[in-house]
Amino acid sequence: MEVEVNLFGPYREAVGEKTVRRKIPEGATIADLFRDLGTDYPDLSGQLLDDGSISGSVTVTKNGKNVALFDGAGTELADGDLIRAAPPVHGG
Repeated sequence: MEVEVNLFGPYREAVGEKTVRRKIPEGATIADLFRDLGTDYPDLSGQLLDDGSISGSVTVTKNGKNVALFDGAGTELADGDLIRAAPPVHGG
């Protein structure tokens, strides 16, 4: 299976690219994906996950829907999913 990950802000800077394509095994979750990304991109490690849960400062969507509506970090992935990770937006 393969998923596409779009990264924004500091996550993009840590990886050096906006979009990363990842091959993942059947049954992989958001947490599995983020752990693998942290291994391959050490500057990203610890920014997306906090003790196995999505860090409170990260908004993560799967195919346009916030994963908090599913199972958070435990949300299972499927072939072709589009995952987006964005920092909080500040301003006014």
